[in-house]
Amino acid sequence: MQRLAVMQTNLIRAALLTATALTVLTGCGQDKPVAAPVTTPAAEAPTRAQELPAPAGVAVSPGGVTTAVDVPSGATESEFGQACHAAKLWMDAQHADPVTLVEPYLHLMQQPQTRDPGNFNMPWAELTAAQQAGVIMAATSASKGECG
Repeated sequence: MQRLAVMQTNLIRAALLTATALTVLTGCGQDKPVAAPVTTPAAEAPTRAQELPAPAGVAVSPGGVTTAVDVPSGATESEFGQACHAAKLWMDAQHADPVTLVEPYLHLMQQPQTRDPGNFNMPWAELTAAQQAGVIMAATSASKGECG
């Protein structure tokens, strides 16, 4: 029972952090730029992520990785626990500061061929926005050592 309360507290914290990050990233208004434009050298072809603007409520890194989805997580407690554990195992195997590994991990989870407990064993494109938010929340929690 106590573990459930801790997990719920961690989910609430992660949701608040995600909301705060989205607020900062969007600058609290439509008229404020989110980031400097990405310039691509002429010899380098743009990736599909660079060609298409991110949908409203979605934060995409300059590397094309979705780092936030502005919806509540749709992961069940079991899915979240499995995704968080999978992210922690991957981060531990990298032997680096876990906080720096969130985006690389999310990049891996967003690859079309990746079916892993970290993305609920479904390709990223087939996840709902709420499930994508759950994957991001689990990765962020893993980076902070908050997996149960």
